[in-house]
Amino acid sequence: MTNEGRATTGAGEAGTTTGHPELVLVAIVASNGVIGDGADQPFRLREDFARFKALTMGHPLLMGRRTHEAIGRALPGRRSIVLTRNRSWRAPGVEVAHDLDTAITTAAALPGGEQIMVLGGGEIYRLTMDRAHRLELTEVDAPARGEVRFPAIDPDAWREVRRDDRLAFAFVTYERR
Repeated sequence: MTNEGRATTGAGEAGTTTGHPELVLVAIVASNGVIGDGADQPFRLREDFARFKALTMGHPLLMGRRTHEAIGRALPGRRSIVLTRNRSWRAPGVEVAHDLDTAITTAAALPGGEQIMVLGGGEIYRLTMDRAHRLELTEVDAPARGEVRFPAIDPDAWREVRRDDRLAFAFVTYERR
C-alpha cells in the first residue's frame, strides 16, 4: 500500500535555493511521539535500518553525544558531528561542536554537506526543527514507553509530501511549507 504518487516538490533534492545546507531530520517515531528512553530507541526495524542507510550515506550526520554513544561508533561512509556541552568529550572518528551554528558550519564543509542529516536525540531535534527543511520519519503504528519525544509537527509549517505505508509502520516525508 504505497502512496508514492503524491505530488512532491523536491523531496530528496540536495541543498536549498539559498545556498545553505539542507537540514534533514531523520527519526523513527512511535504513535505517541516517543523516540526513545534514555540512550535507546523503542523500535528496531530492518526496513528502517536500510532506509536510514540509503538516506544518510555520503552525508554528514549531526547528533547529540548520547545519540552517538547509543550508536557506539562512527558510521562508515558518513562523517559524524557530535553536538555536546561537554568541552572535554572526544570520540574516535567524529568532529565535536559545542554550539549548533558551529556544528552546521562544520557539517556543511564536509563532503556531502549540502544535506546534513540530523539524528537526534530529542534536544537536538528541538534545536534544529525550526531550521530544518525536511523530515524523514518512520512512523510506527504503536505507542512506546519513553521520556524522549520528537517535536510536534505543526501542520501550518510542514506538509506531508510522500507516504509509503507498510505493515504496522510508514515511511513519511514532510517538507517545510
